[in-house]
Amino acid sequence: MSARPQPRPGVMQIDAYVPGKSKAAGVAKVHKLSSNETPLGPSLRAMEAIRTFDHLELYPDGASTKLREAIAARYGLDPNRIICGAGSDELLALITHAYVGPGDEGIFTEHGFLVYRIAILAAGGTPVIAPEKDLRTDVDAILKKVTDKTKIVFLANPNNPTGTYIPFDEVKRLHAGLPPHVVLVLDAAYAEYVRRNDYESGLELVATSENVVMTRTFSKIYGLANLRLGWMVAPPHIVDAVNRIRGPFNVSGPAMAAGIAAIQDEAHVAKAVEHNERWLAWLTREIEALGLKITPSVGNFLLIHFPQEAGRTAKDADVFLSGRGLILRRIDAYGLPHALRLTVGDEEANGLVVAALRDFLGGKHA
Repeated sequence: MSARPQPRPGVMQIDAYVPGKSKAAGVAKVHKLSSNETPLGPSLRAMEAIRTFDHLELYPDGASTKLREAIAARYGLDPNRIICGAGSDELLALITHAYVGPGDEGIFTEHGFLVYRIAILAAGGTPVIAPEKDLRTDVDAILKKVTDKTKIVFLANPNNPTGTYIPFDEVKRLHAGLPPHVVLVLDAAYAEYVRRNDYESGLELVATSENVVMTRTFSKIYGLANLRLGWMVAPPHIVDAVNRIRGPFNVSGPAMAAGIAAIQDEAHVAKAVEHNERWLAWLTREIEALGLKITPSVGNFLLIHFPQEAGRTAKDADVFLSGRGLILRRIDAYGLPHALRLTVGDEEANGLVVAALRDFLGGKHA
């Protein structure tokens, strides 16, 4: 018998999530382009809601009632089918804990969000990885991985870190191929950025199904990452199950107030979308002109592929760019050691990244 407490099986198999770095030694000004944060910052209305918030001595509304009502009004939903959480990460974990246990399996794609694996292992389940095709979700590959042990399937659409997506018809085909007892989780953290006619976040599928959940976040386009705020919409029976294990005060009052103001400020969101459309296309064009491959993205970030030759690798580029105060995301943990993920920044940062990459590839770093 062990002389000290032991974590239950699965916990020590978890590689702890490591966020994108935010500092560069010896550099006065840093442009953090590693965490897909919006360069526009939050809505001024959201900031005012935080500044004027009072009564910090009181517990917040444990049901996030007004925030759920604001989300419901924005998307035409039933507020009783919405749960709010400390970022969508918390909600992903809660859904998994509610439906996955020892002996169960959870499926996600080859380069899917690292939190899926963590959540499955933390719940005592077994992670199952479905291969992607050209860095894109392969519905048939997911369906081939389904067994009688499968309890949950995660689909990030668009996916982070690849920036790719699948059309809504493919999402519906995936759902149609799953057994009715399997929960399909549509992670739509970047949905607001997508401008494709064949894309849908999944609201329709949630509304018409008994086993589909969609999660969203206030951390990206709304610029409230520091407040940790997200939401999910699901069938009533799943809402009931998740609420039974959710912490009683998992969303703070200031976060709720800011979230309500943010989701009602549609002009700010439109401005963020316009900025992203312009600079995502510009960065793609300019970086490809340097001879680097870019995976086409519909999010607010790009996947840049580097050659595997000494002095020009992704690792070399990361060191060089960091030396100029440009922090990109190493994504070795996602199985992509030869690429860096670049968040779309402001005009200054975007210009500096392209100029630095031109110098890097031109050998001026030697």
